[in-house]
Amino acid sequence: MYIVERTLTFVRGFLMSYGPSNIKKALWDKEFSGTKWDFIDNTVGDCVYPPLEKYAQGGDILDLGCGPGNTANELSADAYRTYIGVDISEAALAKAVKRTADSGRAEKNSFVCSDFLGYTPTKEFDIILLRESMYHIPYGQVLEILEKYSKSLKKSGVFIVRLFAGDHRPGKIKHRVTRKLELIKREFDIVESRQYESPGLPTVLVFRPRSQS
Repeated sequence: MYIVERTLTFVRGFLMSYGPSNIKKALWDKEFSGTKWDFIDNTVGDCVYPPLEKYAQGGDILDLGCGPGNTANELSADAYRTYIGVDISEAALAKAVKRTADSGRAEKNSFVCSDFLGYTPTKEFDIILLRESMYHIPYGQVLEILEKYSKSLKKSGVFIVRLFAGDHRPGKIKHRVTRKLELIKREFDIVESRQYESPGLPTVLVFRPRSQS
């Protein structure tokens, strides 16, 4: 029974990350309609906020895989001009929209229901953020997706990736995650890279497309 449950959990997780968009949407909507992800609703003080404030410079942010609107409502309102959050889950975005109304940021924040792997921006941004959502990009598509979104960065714009490089067991490294980080470091110009020695090894990578000379 234990093996069956583990197999089902693996398959579900795989489909939520790498399955067809309609299946991903149905699974994520079901989870965000319940209480499973309520524990992430408050991330004030997260390590991603200082670099976001540093590089936004009162400009425009695109958040790919925005979930229930943490960044849109916890980031200092003075740090940015406009924010667009993209997520595949309508249930998650319903929470994000409510939080935005409650925080009085409806004029600054907007949201789009879409699988961010296939989303096409209509403007350029100072920051394109992938906060945990890098987990859901297959390794073989990382460069393709980043190159696609590079076209929507302003000349001085940056990508910011925030994720956990380990889990909460001391010394346990997520090798699939670190492979993606190393790939980015090889193929892009790194502006900042920082890993925090706290549970899960939270990691923030700031980078931009390599200049062509």
